[in-house]
Amino acid sequence: MTLSVKLNDVIEALEMAGDEHTHYLDKRTGEIVMITNEEMEAAEEDELISEYPDWQRESILKARELIDSDESFIALPDKFDIHEYKIMEDFCLAFEDRRVGEDLHRLIKGSGAFRRFKDAINSKGVEESWYQFRQTEFERIAMEWLEEEGIPYRRKDPPEVSDS
Repeated sequence: MTLSVKLNDVIEALEMAGDEHTHYLDKRTGEIVMITNEEMEAAEEDELISEYPDWQRESILKARELIDSDESFIALPDKFDIHEYKIMEDFCLAFEDRRVGEDLHRLIKGSGAFRRFKDAINSKGVEESWYQFRQTEFERIAMEWLEEEGIPYRRKDPPEVSDS
């Protein structure tokens, strides 16, 4: 693969990881595609595409292409590979103000951890620190994955050249 992938596209896909869909990288084009479980099932069952709304047909066709061409597509890390809870825990443990970090760490134990954490970072005024930390971690995960897969990436689009 000689195409380079936009790092931000990979990061955005990682941030949207969920149970009902999977993101894939088309190694031929560098494009990230999202295929829902429903679309993949329709492609696997070879269901009539006309039975689906227009907005879903392209994804079903892409899913069929993915099934037929294993080597052209690669699944991005999913939410289980990302471990967002571990990212929250690392943030708490690395937080500069130890008392705040310990309070946050205590709050993420048990059921409802994500909601309590979000409420706590808001009430303590550390949302910006959290989102910067989280962004850095997602960037690290994306770069490690791309490097492990041997996929070249770029941080920004090349500047447009004008003819003037």
